[in-house]
Amino acid sequence: MRYGTAFGIADIAGPSMRRLLSDGDRVLVRYGAPLRPGAIALFRHPLRQDLLVVKRAAERRPGGWWMLSDNPLVRTDSREYGPVPDELVLGRVLLRLAPRPSWLAPGRRLERLLERLLRGRARWVAERFGVSVPFDDTL
Repeated sequence: MRYGTAFGIADIAGPSMRRLLSDGDRVLVRYGAPLRPGAIALFRHPLRQDLLVVKRAAERRPGGWWMLSDNPLVRTDSREYGPVPDELVLGRVLLRLAPRPSWLAPGRRLERLLERLLRGRARWVAERFGVSVPFDDTL
């Protein structure tokens, strides 16, 4: 672990991550943490950089990260504004602090196991740890 890594708290506003996070939830963010597909990221909105956004990093594309909402009814994500440049990505959401504490960033080995569970009957276990596929898997 690197010393001096910055952590912060962010409040969730809006319904875009509703499968996992709800309006009013409070999350812990590790600033500067590397992303990988499936991680939940905090970033500056590409068109309104004064606005901080939480979405799921779906994949790397030319130009940055393709970010998607978990809520199928919300389309204000990369489908609207395109890939998010690396310089706008602030960090990775690690856990929900309130109202129900929940770990959202499992280690790589655990994450692979949980991804396998997504395909099986124990999907709720994987989603409990924050590992879920975006609602629209046709990227």
